[in-house]
Amino acid sequence: MTDQITEYQERIARLEGLLEINRSLAAMLDLRPLLYCIVSAARELTQTEASSILLVDRKSGQLHFEAATNVQSVHSIVVPMEGSVAGKVVQTGKPIVVPDVHKDSRTVYRQTDKQSGFVTRSILAVPLAARDNVIGVLEAMNKKEGSEFTDEDLELLTVLGDQAAVAVQNALLFQQSDLIAEMVHEMRTPLAAIVAYAELAQRPNATLEQNQRFAEIILHESERLNDMTKSFLDLARLESGRARLSQDPVDLSTVIRMAVNVVLPQADAKQIEVSVELPVDLPSVLGDAQRLHQAILNLLSNAVKYCRSGDQVTVTVSLEEYYLRVSVADTGPGIPEEALPRIFERFYRVPGAEEQASGTGLGLTITRQIVEAHGGRITVSSVVGQGTTFAFTLPV
Repeated sequence: MTDQITEYQERIARLEGLLEINRSLAAMLDLRPLLYCIVSAARELTQTEASSILLVDRKSGQLHFEAATNVQSVHSIVVPMEGSVAGKVVQTGKPIVVPDVHKDSRTVYRQTDKQSGFVTRSILAVPLAARDNVIGVLEAMNKKEGSEFTDEDLELLTVLGDQAAVAVQNALLFQQSDLIAEMVHEMRTPLAAIVAYAELAQRPNATLEQNQRFAEIILHESERLNDMTKSFLDLARLESGRARLSQDPVDLSTVIRMAVNVVLPQADAKQIEVSVELPVDLPSVLGDAQRLHQAILNLLSNAVKYCRSGDQVTVTVSLEEYYLRVSVADTGPGIPEEALPRIFERFYRVPGAEEQASGTGLGLTITRQIVEAHGGRITVSSVVGQGTTFAFTLPV
Protein backbone atom coordinates (compact mmCIF):
# COMPACT_ATOMS: atom_id res chain seq x y z
CA MET A 1 0.00 0.00 0.00
CA THR A 2 2.85 2.35 0.91
CA ASP A 3 4.57 1.61 -2.40
CA GLN A 4 1.36 2.44 -4.28
CA ILE A 5 1.02 5.78 -2.46
CA THR A 6 4.66 6.63 -3.18
CA GLU A 7 4.23 5.68 -6.84
CA TYR A 8 1.06 7.79 -7.04
CA GLN A 9 2.83 10.78 -5.47
CA GLU A 10 5.73 10.46 -7.90
CA ARG A 11 3.32 10.39 -10.83
CA ILE A 12 1.53 13.52 -9.55
CA ALA A 13 4.90 15.25 -9.17
CA ARG A 14 5.88 14.37 -12.76
CA LEU A 15 2.55 15.63 -14.12
CA GLU A 16 2.93 18.87 -12.17
CA GLY A 17 6.43 19.19 -13.55
CA LEU A 18 5.10 18.66 -17.06
CA LEU A 19 2.53 21.44 -16.59
CA GLU A 20 5.27 23.80 -15.40
CA ILE A 21 7.43 22.86 -18.39
CA ASN A 22 4.55 23.52 -20.78
CA ARG A 23 4.07 26.99 -19.30
CA SER A 24 7.78 27.70 -19.76
CA LEU A 25 7.78 26.50 -23.37
CA ALA A 26 4.79 28.68 -24.24
CA ALA A 27 6.69 31.77 -23.06
CA MET A 28 9.90 31.07 -25.03
CA LEU A 29 10.28 32.59 -28.50
CA ASP A 30 14.04 32.22 -29.01
CA LEU A 31 14.48 28.96 -30.96
CA ARG A 32 17.88 27.74 -29.76
CA PRO A 33 17.23 28.08 -25.99
CA LEU A 34 13.77 26.62 -26.57
CA LEU A 35 15.19 23.46 -28.19
CA TYR A 36 17.63 22.88 -25.32
CA CYS A 37 14.84 23.44 -22.83
CA ILE A 38 12.77 20.76 -24.59
CA VAL A 39 15.53 18.12 -24.63
CA SER A 40 16.46 18.83 -21.00
CA ALA A 41 12.82 18.41 -19.98
CA ALA A 42 12.52 15.17 -21.98
CA ARG A 43 15.56 13.67 -20.28
CA GLU A 44 14.29 14.68 -16.84
CA LEU A 45 10.74 13.40 -17.37
CA THR A 46 11.80 10.01 -18.74
CA GLN A 47 14.78 9.58 -16.39
CA THR A 48 17.13 8.81 -19.26
CA GLU A 49 20.81 9.44 -19.98
CA ALA A 50 20.17 11.70 -22.96
CA SER A 51 17.56 13.29 -25.17
CA SER A 52 17.62 14.86 -28.61
CA ILE A 53 15.35 16.72 -30.99
CA LEU A 54 15.29 16.46 -34.78
CA LEU A 55 13.44 18.76 -37.17
CA VAL A 56 12.34 18.25 -40.77
CA ASP A 57 13.77 20.82 -43.16
CA ARG A 58 10.78 22.43 -44.85
CA LYS A 59 12.68 23.01 -48.08
CA SER A 60 14.68 19.80 -48.57
CA GLY A 61 12.48 17.43 -46.55
CA GLN A 62 15.58 16.07 -44.79
CA LEU A 63 15.67 15.23 -41.10
CA HIS A 64 18.33 17.03 -39.03
CA PHE A 65 19.49 16.93 -35.43
CA GLU A 66 18.97 20.35 -33.85
CA ALA A 67 19.77 19.85 -30.15
CA ALA A 68 20.88 17.14 -27.73
CA THR A 69 21.59 17.00 -24.01
CA ASN A 70 24.57 14.69 -24.24
CA VAL A 71 26.61 16.55 -26.86
CA GLN A 72 26.12 19.84 -28.68
CA SER A 73 28.05 19.05 -31.85
CA VAL A 74 25.32 16.77 -33.25
CA HIS A 75 23.67 19.93 -34.55
CA SER A 76 22.83 19.64 -38.26
CA ILE A 77 23.72 15.93 -38.63
CA VAL A 78 21.44 14.56 -41.35
CA VAL A 79 19.44 11.42 -40.48
CA PRO A 80 17.96 9.43 -43.39
CA MET A 81 14.21 8.93 -43.50
CA GLU A 82 14.70 5.32 -44.56
CA GLY A 83 16.39 2.92 -42.16
CA SER A 84 16.19 5.07 -39.03
CA VAL A 85 13.84 5.12 -36.05
CA ALA A 86 13.40 8.90 -36.32
CA GLY A 87 12.61 8.65 -40.02
CA LYS A 88 9.99 5.98 -39.34
CA VAL A 89 8.36 8.19 -36.69
CA VAL A 90 8.13 11.06 -39.18
CA GLN A 91 6.69 8.84 -41.89
CA THR A 92 4.06 7.15 -39.71
CA GLY A 93 3.37 9.92 -37.21
CA LYS A 94 3.46 7.32 -34.42
CA PRO A 95 5.86 6.82 -31.47
CA ILE A 96 8.38 3.98 -31.45
CA VAL A 97 9.97 2.18 -28.49
CA VAL A 98 13.17 0.18 -29.04
CA PRO A 99 14.07 -1.63 -25.77
CA ASP A 100 17.37 -2.94 -27.14
CA VAL A 101 18.81 -1.52 -30.34
CA HIS A 102 20.98 -4.62 -30.81
CA LYS A 103 18.06 -7.05 -30.77
CA ASP A 104 15.43 -5.06 -32.68
CA SER A 105 14.80 -5.53 -36.39
CA ARG A 106 14.29 -1.78 -36.76
CA THR A 107 17.63 -0.06 -37.18
CA VAL A 108 18.89 2.93 -35.26
CA TYR A 109 21.01 5.32 -37.31
CA ARG A 110 24.56 4.44 -36.17
CA GLN A 111 26.34 7.42 -37.71
CA THR A 112 25.00 9.66 -34.96
CA ASP A 113 26.73 7.59 -32.28
CA LYS A 114 29.95 7.67 -34.28
CA GLN A 115 29.92 11.45 -34.62
CA SER A 116 28.74 12.23 -31.09
CA GLY A 117 30.61 9.53 -29.17
CA PHE A 118 27.37 8.53 -27.42
CA VAL A 119 26.35 4.85 -27.31
CA THR A 120 22.62 4.27 -27.79
CA ARG A 121 21.24 1.15 -26.08
CA SER A 122 17.50 1.86 -25.99
CA ILE A 123 15.35 4.58 -27.45
CA LEU A 124 11.89 6.12 -27.18
CA ALA A 125 10.91 8.43 -30.05
CA VAL A 126 7.69 10.44 -30.42
CA PRO A 127 6.54 12.72 -33.27
CA LEU A 128 6.44 16.50 -33.00
CA ALA A 129 3.11 17.17 -34.67
CA ALA A 130 1.62 20.62 -35.21
CA ARG A 131 -1.63 21.09 -37.11
CA ASP A 132 -1.58 17.47 -38.32
CA ASN A 133 1.89 18.00 -39.73
CA VAL A 134 4.93 16.15 -38.32
CA ILE A 135 7.71 18.73 -38.07
CA GLY A 136 10.22 16.59 -36.19
CA VAL A 137 10.98 13.94 -33.59
CA LEU A 138 11.70 14.04 -29.85
CA GLU A 139 13.89 11.18 -28.58
CA ALA A 140 14.91 9.86 -25.17
CA MET A 141 17.79 7.37 -24.98
CA ASN A 142 18.96 4.84 -22.40
CA LYS A 143 16.80 4.53 -19.29
CA LYS A 144 18.90 5.02 -16.20
CA GLU A 145 19.92 1.96 -14.16
CA GLY A 146 19.20 -0.23 -17.20
CA SER A 147 15.43 -0.30 -16.71
CA GLU A 148 12.93 -0.38 -19.60
CA PHE A 149 10.69 2.39 -20.92
CA THR A 150 7.23 2.36 -19.33
CA ASP A 151 3.78 3.36 -20.58
CA GLU A 152 4.10 6.46 -18.38
CA ASP A 153 7.35 7.42 -20.14
CA LEU A 154 5.56 7.15 -23.46
CA GLU A 155 2.62 9.20 -22.22
CA LEU A 156 4.76 11.96 -20.72
CA LEU A 157 7.06 12.25 -23.74
CA THR A 158 4.07 12.29 -26.13
CA VAL A 159 2.40 15.14 -24.23
CA LEU A 160 5.69 17.04 -24.08
CA GLY A 161 6.17 16.45 -27.83
CA ASP A 162 2.75 17.90 -28.63
CA GLN A 163 3.46 21.04 -26.61
CA ALA A 164 7.00 21.30 -27.96
CA ALA A 165 5.78 21.18 -31.57
CA VAL A 166 3.49 24.17 -31.01
CA ALA A 167 6.25 26.09 -29.21
CA VAL A 168 8.77 25.43 -32.01
CA GLN A 169 6.29 26.55 -34.67
CA ASN A 170 5.56 29.73 -32.73
CA ALA A 171 9.28 30.46 -32.26
CA LEU A 172 9.95 30.03 -35.99
CA LEU A 173 7.07 32.32 -36.94
CA PHE A 174 8.11 34.93 -34.37
CA GLN A 175 11.72 34.93 -35.57
CA GLN A 176 10.66 35.41 -39.18
CA SER A 177 8.22 38.24 -38.48
CA ASP A 178 10.57 39.94 -36.00
CA LEU A 179 13.54 39.77 -38.35
CA ILE A 180 11.52 41.00 -41.33
CA ALA A 181 10.24 43.98 -39.35
CA GLU A 182 13.77 44.93 -38.25
CA MET A 183 15.15 44.44 -41.76
CA VAL A 184 12.50 46.62 -43.38
CA HIS A 185 13.24 49.33 -40.82
CA GLU A 186 16.99 49.21 -41.53
CA MET A 187 16.50 49.18 -45.31
CA ARG A 188 14.54 52.42 -45.21
CA THR A 189 17.69 54.52 -44.64
CA PRO A 190 19.65 53.51 -47.77
CA LEU A 191 16.43 53.45 -49.82
CA ALA A 192 15.59 57.01 -48.70
CA ALA A 193 19.10 58.17 -49.67
CA ILE A 194 18.82 56.54 -53.11
CA VAL A 195 15.45 58.18 -53.80
CA ALA A 196 16.57 61.58 -52.50
CA TYR A 197 19.78 61.76 -54.57
CA ALA A 198 18.05 60.37 -57.66
CA GLU A 199 15.56 63.26 -57.39
CA LEU A 200 18.39 65.77 -56.91
CA ALA A 201 20.13 64.44 -60.04
CA GLN A 202 16.97 65.21 -62.06
CA ARG A 203 17.01 68.92 -61.22
CA PRO A 204 17.54 71.06 -64.32
CA ASN A 205 20.14 73.24 -62.63
CA ALA A 206 22.26 70.30 -61.31
CA THR A 207 25.84 70.51 -62.58
CA LEU A 208 27.81 67.60 -64.04
CA GLU A 209 30.06 67.56 -60.97
CA GLN A 210 27.04 67.41 -58.65
CA ASN A 211 25.45 64.61 -60.65
CA GLN A 212 28.67 62.59 -60.48
CA ARG A 213 28.71 62.98 -56.71
CA PHE A 214 25.02 62.02 -56.54
CA ALA A 215 25.71 58.93 -58.66
CA GLU A 216 28.56 57.88 -56.33
CA ILE A 217 26.28 58.17 -53.31
CA ILE A 218 23.51 56.22 -55.05
CA LEU A 219 26.01 53.47 -55.98
CA HIS A 220 27.36 53.31 -52.42
CA GLU A 221 23.89 53.08 -50.88
CA SER A 222 22.83 50.47 -53.45
CA GLU A 223 25.85 48.31 -52.59
CA ARG A 224 25.07 48.74 -48.90
CA LEU A 225 21.48 47.67 -49.53
CA ASN A 226 22.69 44.64 -51.48
CA ASP A 227 25.06 43.60 -48.67
CA MET A 228 22.29 44.09 -46.13
CA THR A 229 19.93 41.86 -48.12
CA LYS A 230 22.53 39.09 -48.39
CA SER A 231 23.25 39.27 -44.66
CA PHE A 232 19.54 39.27 -43.90
CA LEU A 233 19.00 36.08 -45.91
CA ASP A 234 22.07 34.47 -44.34
CA LEU A 235 20.87 35.25 -40.82
CA ALA A 236 17.31 34.11 -41.61
CA ARG A 237 18.64 30.72 -42.77
CA LEU A 238 20.85 30.32 -39.71
CA GLU A 239 18.15 31.30 -37.20
CA SER A 240 15.51 29.10 -38.78
CA GLY A 241 17.84 26.11 -39.09
CA ARG A 242 17.64 26.03 -42.91
CA ALA A 243 21.36 26.77 -43.30
CA ARG A 244 22.87 23.32 -43.02
CA LEU A 245 26.45 23.12 -41.81
CA SER A 246 28.90 20.52 -43.01
CA GLN A 247 30.25 18.06 -40.45
CA ASP A 248 33.80 17.58 -41.73
CA PRO A 249 37.21 17.59 -40.00
CA VAL A 250 38.45 21.20 -40.14
CA ASP A 251 42.06 22.37 -39.81
CA LEU A 252 41.39 25.54 -37.84
CA SER A 253 44.91 26.90 -38.30
CA THR A 254 44.41 26.99 -42.07
CA VAL A 255 41.00 28.64 -41.70
CA ILE A 256 42.46 31.33 -39.42
CA ARG A 257 45.43 32.10 -41.67
CA MET A 258 43.14 32.43 -44.70
CA ALA A 259 40.93 34.90 -42.79
CA VAL A 260 43.99 36.89 -41.70
CA ASN A 261 45.20 37.11 -45.31
CA VAL A 262 41.87 38.67 -46.31
CA VAL A 263 42.14 41.54 -43.78
CA LEU A 264 45.89 42.18 -44.11
CA PRO A 265 45.61 44.77 -46.94
CA GLN A 266 43.09 46.80 -44.91
CA ALA A 267 45.21 46.43 -41.77
CA ASP A 268 48.42 47.45 -43.56
CA ALA A 269 46.71 50.53 -44.99
CA LYS A 270 45.81 51.62 -41.44
CA GLN A 271 49.23 50.55 -40.04
CA ILE A 272 47.63 47.93 -37.78
CA GLU A 273 49.68 44.86 -36.89
CA VAL A 274 47.91 41.49 -37.14
CA SER A 275 49.52 38.44 -35.53
CA VAL A 276 48.56 34.79 -35.01
CA GLU A 277 49.49 32.57 -32.06
CA LEU A 278 48.74 28.88 -32.67
CA PRO A 279 49.85 25.84 -30.64
CA VAL A 280 51.78 23.04 -32.29
CA ASP A 281 49.73 19.98 -33.36
CA LEU A 282 46.39 21.75 -33.14
CA PRO A 283 43.63 19.10 -33.23
CA SER A 284 40.94 19.37 -35.86
CA VAL A 285 37.33 20.25 -35.10
CA LEU A 286 34.20 18.84 -36.69
CA GLY A 287 32.29 21.48 -38.60
CA ASP A 288 31.87 23.70 -41.62
CA ALA A 289 35.15 25.28 -42.75
CA GLN A 290 33.43 27.94 -44.85
CA ARG A 291 31.17 29.06 -41.99
CA LEU A 292 34.03 29.08 -39.48
CA HIS A 293 36.05 31.19 -41.92
CA GLN A 294 33.10 33.59 -42.12
CA ALA A 295 32.87 33.85 -38.30
CA ILE A 296 36.60 34.51 -37.80
CA LEU A 297 36.68 36.96 -40.71
CA ASN A 298 33.77 38.89 -39.20
CA LEU A 299 35.66 39.27 -35.90
CA LEU A 300 38.92 40.24 -37.63
CA SER A 301 37.20 42.76 -39.93
CA ASN A 302 35.48 44.38 -36.95
CA ALA A 303 38.76 44.63 -35.04
CA VAL A 304 40.60 46.23 -37.95
CA LYS A 305 37.70 48.57 -38.71
CA TYR A 306 37.55 50.03 -35.21
CA CYS A 307 41.28 50.02 -34.43
CA ARG A 308 43.45 53.11 -34.83
CA SER A 309 46.80 53.46 -36.55
CA GLY A 310 49.45 51.66 -34.49
CA ASP A 311 47.02 49.30 -32.75
CA GLN A 312 47.46 45.52 -32.71
CA VAL A 313 45.13 42.61 -33.44
CA THR A 314 46.04 39.13 -32.18
CA VAL A 315 44.37 35.82 -32.97
CA THR A 316 45.07 33.16 -30.34
CA VAL A 317 44.00 29.50 -30.15
CA SER A 318 44.33 27.38 -27.02
CA LEU A 319 43.35 23.80 -26.23
CA GLU A 320 41.25 23.53 -23.06
CA GLU A 321 40.31 19.92 -22.23
CA TYR A 322 37.44 19.08 -24.62
CA TYR A 323 37.35 22.22 -26.73
CA LEU A 324 39.40 24.82 -28.55
CA ARG A 325 39.22 28.46 -27.51
CA VAL A 326 39.70 31.02 -30.27
CA SER A 327 40.16 34.66 -29.33
CA VAL A 328 40.49 37.82 -31.42
CA ALA A 329 41.95 40.57 -29.24
CA ASP A 330 42.73 44.17 -30.20
CA THR A 331 44.28 47.20 -28.53
CA GLY A 332 41.65 49.52 -29.97
CA PRO A 333 39.39 52.09 -28.29
CA GLY A 334 37.28 49.44 -26.52
CA ILE A 335 33.54 49.13 -25.99
CA PRO A 336 31.65 50.87 -23.14
CA GLU A 337 30.54 48.46 -20.43
CA GLU A 338 26.85 49.35 -20.88
CA ALA A 339 27.03 48.37 -24.58
CA LEU A 340 28.50 44.88 -24.05
CA PRO A 341 25.20 43.07 -23.25
CA ARG A 342 23.74 44.26 -26.57
CA ILE A 343 26.77 43.77 -28.78
CA PHE A 344 25.39 40.61 -30.48
CA GLU A 345 21.95 42.09 -31.13
CA ARG A 346 20.81 42.58 -34.71
CA PHE A 347 21.62 46.05 -36.12
CA TYR A 348 23.00 47.28 -32.79
CA ARG A 349 25.53 50.12 -33.01
CA VAL A 350 27.80 51.16 -30.18
CA PRO A 351 26.94 54.80 -29.38
CA GLY A 352 29.52 57.15 -30.85
CA ALA A 353 30.85 54.62 -33.36
CA GLU A 354 28.24 55.18 -36.08
CA GLU A 355 30.71 56.77 -38.51
CA GLN A 356 33.01 53.74 -38.41
CA ALA A 357 30.14 51.21 -38.49
CA SER A 358 29.61 51.11 -42.23
CA GLY A 359 28.62 47.44 -42.37
CA THR A 360 25.22 45.76 -42.23
CA GLY A 361 24.99 45.58 -38.45
CA LEU A 362 24.47 41.79 -38.67
CA GLY A 363 28.05 40.51 -38.64
CA LEU A 364 28.30 39.74 -34.92
CA THR A 365 24.81 38.27 -34.84
CA ILE A 366 25.69 35.92 -37.71
CA THR A 367 28.99 35.04 -36.01
CA ARG A 368 27.18 34.04 -32.82
CA GLN A 369 24.74 31.89 -34.81
CA ILE A 370 27.63 30.10 -36.56
CA VAL A 371 29.49 29.45 -33.31
CA GLU A 372 26.39 28.15 -31.52
CA ALA A 373 25.51 25.96 -34.51
CA HIS A 374 28.91 24.30 -33.99
CA GLY A 375 28.10 23.62 -30.34
CA GLY A 376 30.22 26.49 -29.03
CA ARG A 377 29.75 29.74 -27.15
CA ILE A 378 30.99 33.25 -27.88
CA THR A 379 31.80 35.96 -25.34
CA VAL A 380 33.12 39.52 -25.38
CA SER A 381 35.16 41.49 -22.87
CA SER A 382 36.41 45.05 -23.23
CA VAL A 383 38.00 47.96 -21.40
CA VAL A 384 37.53 51.45 -22.81
CA GLY A 385 40.88 52.80 -23.98
CA GLN A 386 42.62 49.41 -23.75
CA GLY A 387 40.93 47.12 -26.26
CA THR A 388 38.40 44.36 -26.87
CA THR A 389 38.55 40.56 -26.94
CA PHE A 390 36.01 38.31 -28.65
CA ALA A 391 36.43 34.63 -27.77
CA PHE A 392 34.54 31.52 -28.77
CA THR A 393 34.81 27.80 -28.08
CA LEU A 394 34.53 24.82 -30.42
CA PRO A 395 34.19 21.19 -29.27
CA VAL A 396 37.18 19.04 -30.26
